[in-house]
Amino acid sequence: MQYDNYDKGLLIVISGPSGAGKGTICKALVEKKDYYISVSATTRNPRAGEIDGKSYYFLTREDFIKKIESGDFLEHAEVHGNLYGTPKSSVLEKLDEGKDVILEIDIQGALKVKETYPDGVFIFILPPSMEELKKRLIGRGSETPESLLTRFNTAFKEINYISKYNYAVVNDEVNVAVEKIEGILLAERCRVDRVKEIMLNSKEDFINE
Repeated sequence: MQYDNYDKGLLIVISGPSGAGKGTICKALVEKKDYYISVSATTRNPRAGEIDGKSYYFLTREDFIKKIESGDFLEHAEVHGNLYGTPKSSVLEKLDEGKDVILEIDIQGALKVKETYPDGVFIFILPPSMEELKKRLIGRGSETPESLLTRFNTAFKEINYISKYNYAVVNDEVNVAVEKIEGILLAERCRVDRVKEIMLNSKEDFINE
């Protein structure tokens, strides 16, 4: 019997306020390992350089609501007046194949996922400071003064949800943040409850042989 083969992949949920660097961290993780990053659907307009089907699935509000009614989303939420959702089938399929899946989603969505998939690994990304967060948002060049104020005020509220997550990682330097997340995932694979389940499954397979 071998105990180091995991039947299912880890569901890794990464959240944090706008400007914390979630997207940059996720891209860096994928460059180091073949994670599957779930592509979310949204009703917001594409930003410069974003590609439909790769950055997001850009849907009309009508089409998005139809998918909600059909149960096509693992989670969905409305943020800053736009709808966001995580396609269910592709995520569950990859997990069953043993592939680790990263969900880069907002806090509302993360908490909904936690209700249905509490065994996931929930990681909150923090900026080094609120001053740095403001600089990053301004640096995007895509925010109006009104939307900037909305996002900054939302960030203060979102940080209060940090206790709902398993881990918090400060994104001061991307490489350091990525190393911390890799350490978290290594530790998660060694958790007693995960290993215990593998041992029990291996025992059943051994008896049935």
